[in-house]
Amino acid sequence: MTSRVNRRFFLLSAAAAGAAGFGVRPSLAFAKKLAPSERLRVGAIGIAGQGGSDLSAIAAAGAEIVALCDVHEGRVEVRNKKKVYPIAEQRKTYPKAKFYTDFRKMIDAGGLDAVMVGTPDHTHAHPTAMALKNDLHVFCEKPLTHTVAEARLVAQLAAKHKRVTQMGTQIHSGENYRRVVELVQSGAIGEVKEVHVWVSTAWGGKEDAARPKDTPKVPEGLDWKLWQGPALERPYHPTYVPFYWRRWWSYGGGTLNDMACHYVDLPFWALGLRHPTHVEAEGPKVNPEMAPLGLTVRYNFPARGKQPACKLTWYDAGKKPKLVTDGTALNWGSGVLFVGSKGMLQADYGRRQLLPEKQFKGFKAPKPTIANSVGHYKEWVEACKSGGKTTCSFDYSGALTEAVLLGTVAYRLGKGFDWDAEKLKASEAGAEKYIRKEYRKGWELA
Repeated sequence: MTSRVNRRFFLLSAAAAGAAGFGVRPSLAFAKKLAPSERLRVGAIGIAGQGGSDLSAIAAAGAEIVALCDVHEGRVEVRNKKKVYPIAEQRKTYPKAKFYTDFRKMIDAGGLDAVMVGTPDHTHAHPTAMALKNDLHVFCEKPLTHTVAEARLVAQLAAKHKRVTQMGTQIHSGENYRRVVELVQSGAIGEVKEVHVWVSTAWGGKEDAARPKDTPKVPEGLDWKLWQGPALERPYHPTYVPFYWRRWWSYGGGTLNDMACHYVDLPFWALGLRHPTHVEAEGPKVNPEMAPLGLTVRYNFPARGKQPACKLTWYDAGKKPKLVTDGTALNWGSGVLFVGSKGMLQADYGRRQLLPEKQFKGFKAPKPTIANSVGHYKEWVEACKSGGKTTCSFDYSGALTEAVLLGTVAYRLGKGFDWDAEKLKASEAGAEKYIRKEYRKGWELA
């Protein structure tokens, strides 16, 4: 597509791609760099829903699927008004892959070069950490972990073991994000001291929502204890499995945890952000069990090199910045708005527009400097084979996840705090119980 700006819109169509308790066995993965022609033997953990999509894409990218793991063999989904059994489907698709319900047994069995983690948020860190300790490459869905401390740990493990890693922020590999990053970094809108990020998604519950009191029987084919994994034990209920777990603090973190790694990724990349120095949040009265509907989070980021300090504000569940509601910017359902000293740039997954429109009439975009991706999954697969790099490794995505989850910490704490990233410590002592969490006995993570 031409890099010239359309007279009416500066838009681009979407290019979304499409532990104590954990013994570490002697690694059977290749410590050496794999030649591109060699096999990449992947074990997939969590193979329905988004994990199922990840599995298919990784296989299509050239990986050999040798092991499958899921705790919910009896899972049922409805597609086109018909019941389907996704785990059974995957086992038929990969008949030579050995099936497990416990990822620990799968990793201990050996014969793997890499793992894919597509489980609910609360069980991201444990298989990821165990795989890294066993010198396995890892692809893990977003958010990278459930807590800030977990994000720091897995990033450190990835660096220590020199593994190839990628977080599942698939849009990061889309063409539009690359062109937006180039525009910002070219100085097209000048110095950026303010960014607004908003989504229409709403994952949460009412202020007075409580745990269900009834205790129905665990459905056949679901290992409820393994599904809970490191979470403190509670009775099974269908409100958690398989779809609505992300509303509950024990398993997810609402809209912020679900969507921010996708949208905040863009300013993080474009502005070279890493660790905020101050975080505060506001929303409905805090529910100790369930994430909120309608959250606003404010982050202060320090100056970086020649770039000035920057304030980033997040809005979800339909909330939007004043610059959007007053008509200064475009009223998109979700988006990112960079406010610069020479103008503004608004973007989402597949569109971008410089504002005010009249000011940028005839503007010519800079020559592309960021190569288009071969695909989010193929990046990872090829890097694992060749010893190359990915664009969303755990060094980058770990810091992104930390920043995102600090918003959850500030909201649940009920007050803002200064953040010391080096010490992983907030200025408010009460924040500690949200930065880290208590694990079920036998699932401690270290």
